Amino acid sequence: MKISVSGKGGVGKTTVSANLIKFLASENYQVFAVDADPDTSLGMVLGLPEEELAKQLPVVDMREIIAEKTGGSGAFFSLNPDVGDILDSYTVRQGNINFLKMGAVKQGGSSCYCRENSVLNALVGSLLLRKKEAVLLDMGAGIEHLTRGTAKDVDLMLIVTEPSKVSVQTAKVVKKLAGELGIEKIKIVGNKIRNQKEKDFVYASFPSGDVIGMIDFDEAVLDQAMGLEVQEPQNLSKNIEVLGQQILREVGE
Repeated sequence: MKISVSGKGGVGKTTVSANLIKFLASENYQVFAVDADPDTSLGMVLGLPEEELAKQLPVVDMREIIAEKTGGSGAFFSLNPDVGDILDSYTVRQGNINFLKMGAVKQGGSSCYCRENSVLNALVGSLLLRKKEAVLLDMGAGIEHLTRGTAKDVDLMLIVTEPSKVSVQTAKVVKKLAGELGIEKIKIVGNKIRNQKEKDFVYASFPSGDVIGMIDFDEAVLDQAMGLEVQEPQNLSKNIEVLGQQILREVGE
């Protein structure tokens, strides 16, 4: 099961990604959580140790090593004994969660993320998964990753949107580009929903059946983002449980 999460910057994409990763892990999936966003914040939102994240190597550096070990630059890699051990140096593990980051933040004006996008394409396309294994990609904000064909081999793309015209418009553009890439299952997730009017707005903005779930606004999420000691956000937890179960019905194994 391969899932990508996309959306406009600021819609809560990484929060949704992190909580879906935790949900899948709680359902006894081995989850490969891939931070494909140059901002590289997914690991922190997952609550992984900051000292381990600081010394973690980006997966983009793996390409040459694997080419040397496998004797070529064909398929990127599969989880087999020849190259599986290499993954250890690039993974931060916590329970059923295996966290990888595609690259690191570049200096202003230095270069684009073409190489990272290329490696991510190869990674998603050739990763061989067993039953009860999942890949979840937290994509970069906006549409650039789609114009480069990134994550075209996922089983499901989730597009996170807020109840606003601008956010919905971005979601529609992402949905169109994802469809042009051949991604068959594309679903919308409404986030930061405060009332029925906002929920109705999101449903009315997309064709019937496109919206897979809604996540209510939860003040505790903002407190967590500030590093405050708070209980697990109750609204978020309930909504993620419902969304997660719906995802498993769509693409679960």
